[in-house]
Amino acid sequence: MLEICALASGSNGNCYYIGNEQDAILVDAGISTKQILKRMYDRNLDFRKVKAVLISHEHSDHVRGVRVLTKKLGIPAFFTKETFYAVWGTNQPASYSPFKPGESFQFRSFTIHPFLKNHDASEPCSFRIEHNGISIGVFTDIGQPCENVISHLNQCHALFLETNYDEKMLWEGRYPYYLKRRVASNVGHLSNKQSFDLLTEHAGNQLSHVFLSHLSAENNTPETAYSTIKPLADKFNLLLTSRHDASEVVLIQ
Repeated sequence: MLEICALASGSNGNCYYIGNEQDAILVDAGISTKQILKRMYDRNLDFRKVKAVLISHEHSDHVRGVRVLTKKLGIPAFFTKETFYAVWGTNQPASYSPFKPGESFQFRSFTIHPFLKNHDASEPCSFRIEHNGISIGVFTDIGQPCENVISHLNQCHALFLETNYDEKMLWEGRYPYYLKRRVASNVGHLSNKQSFDLLTEHAGNQLSHVFLSHLSAENNTPETAYSTIKPLADKFNLLLTSRHDASEVVLIQ
């Protein structure tokens, strides 16, 4: 059994909770420690269960809170070496626990499967986190699905999946052209349509819950993202995440 929750999801900050009866792991800490603890409290999640934070890449919306959080809770932060040294100084913890992309490792009762993805960062990784045969994926900040993403998606029982932008809203919106190109590039972000296609073509039969994640405030809306993925609602429980509040807590068993 696993409890999962998006404590924050969006271009202004990301943090995802995955926990069992004894232990929990956070993926990314892109909001303040105060907000992480408040949102856990709001959802009746015990911060004392959190034993580590996994960092996907060095962009500030994923690391902004990691230094204070790890110091306050006395927990390790797991980075790849390149990601750790790419983090801007005031966000960088005093030390880190290293992992290598493509090499699974055990942490307490969890098996962590980190893998490289397409994104414009030093050594960007996504994660599949496994406990007692249940796998949870945290797949955001992906420009284009690669074989790593497809392979791990196929093994997930629940998934935080990026639905960052609506293509029409992006190209007709206010972003400067260079930024539009960056978002839509193969090292940018997944559109609603790309995520729909990824689920349609590669989801395993065991996948039950999909959290629509990392929505752009400028180039998407929750209603637009949901309407794009809605044709799959007969196959999956579709849930929205928020940049302002924690999502509902879902039990996966």
